[in-house]
Amino acid sequence: MEEWFQVDHLDVERLLSEWRWLSPGRMALVARNAFGDLFLCDETGSVFWLNVAIGGLTKVSESEAGFHEMAGTTQKREEWFAEGDTRAAERRGLLPNRSQCIAFSVPLVFAERPSPDTTYVADLYECVSFLGDFTDRFRACRMARK
Repeated sequence: MEEWFQVDHLDVERLLSEWRWLSPGRMALVARNAFGDLFLCDETGSVFWLNVAIGGLTKVSESEAGFHEMAGTTQKREEWFAEGDTRAAERRGLLPNRSQCIAFSVPLVFAERPSPDTTYVADLYECVSFLGDFTDRFRACRMARK
């Protein structure tokens, strides 16, 4: 799990470029998971989970230290870092490097249930950007129908 906290090489502004509709403020990247979800710290020190699969931004801790502490628990490692799913993907040969993630050919918001057959290794920037733009457009279409 330690590798998910090694994010200094990543450009948070580039990762968030298509997510500004959801996360307009300044954020620092604290961690990420194998599926492209980002953990971001705002100017107050609070940590948020950007779940790119569903397009949600959730506050998970009041501080970065609290986030690190919780991230050490089995429950949060599974919830936030999907360790079981990550190990299953590794057994199938999906081994993303530090600038890649595991992606789904059918976005999870449309999948009845996630299938391992639809996963592949993708460029992290491309995947996160695509999902941000896609989710924003989907959200806008749903709002226009109301």
